[in-house]
Amino acid sequence: MFDFNYKAPKVIAEIGCNHMGEFEIALELIRMAKEAGADVAKFQKRNNKELLTEEQYNTPHPNPWNSYGPTYGEHREYLEFTTEQHGELKKYCESIGVTYATSVWETTSAREIASLEPEFIKVPSACNNHFEMLKVLRDEYKGDVHLSFGMTTQEEEEEIVRFFEETGAAKGRLVIYSCTSGYPVPFKDVCLLEINRLYAKYGDRVQAIGFSGHHLGIGIDIAAYTLGAHWIERHFTKDRTWKGTDHAASLEQPGLQKLIRNLHQAHESLQFKNQEILAIEQVQRDKLKYRTR
Repeated sequence: MFDFNYKAPKVIAEIGCNHMGEFEIALELIRMAKEAGADVAKFQKRNNKELLTEEQYNTPHPNPWNSYGPTYGEHREYLEFTTEQHGELKKYCESIGVTYATSVWETTSAREIASLEPEFIKVPSACNNHFEMLKVLRDEYKGDVHLSFGMTTQEEEEEIVRFFEETGAAKGRLVIYSCTSGYPVPFKDVCLLEINRLYAKYGDRVQAIGFSGHHLGIGIDIAAYTLGAHWIERHFTKDRTWKGTDHAASLEQPGLQKLIRNLHQAHESLQFKNQEILAIEQVQRDKLKYRTR
């Protein structure tokens, strides 16, 4: 169970594909995330021909307004950066003092991003059952593996954790995230107490537990942190009205900045008194405390 030894929160700005396929926008979003105080700027990497069936690749995009191509495959290809471009994003992150990370969706992308040797690689909820990819991340990559549990049964969760435990990688390298998959997620479906459940079952079996939020606003992330979510991940964009499916469930820079400020204020506050009467209280005690005559 969570022992109330609160570590400073780690905040991931999930840029994902909110760069709209424009490399200069990606660099700008990294800079803006850093200015807001984020610890990590995170992207996504897909090999779409490997990930999608031919039928899925050639299916017309269901929402033309948000599409960057006539088919779903062409839309996804437009939003992809090459491995070399991801290397440049990592270099830029390092140059300004923010951690680079990427979510990978299949085996090829896992190996490509692993070759860049980032501190950690993220596994999205949609492909946390892709055990061929998980094996690459577990056995061929040396960094940490962060993995979301959205749209995942408890039986599947256990199978994933045991898979990493087979080689002793779970306790030292695996970070699991409480998550509800939806864009955006209504508050009644965020289900923050899942963090408690994950601590009860996996708190001593994995490196850490996080929270990946797809809700609106910043009101409940403090609760997630208080429940023990060391890592807080939120989608991030420059403009929520931009074209694309993730912008509406993303924070803009002022929102991310306020969230990070609030999280660090919560961290500073989450402690016991180090003495029965604090120095700040003693002044008031001397002046105001009722005294018997």
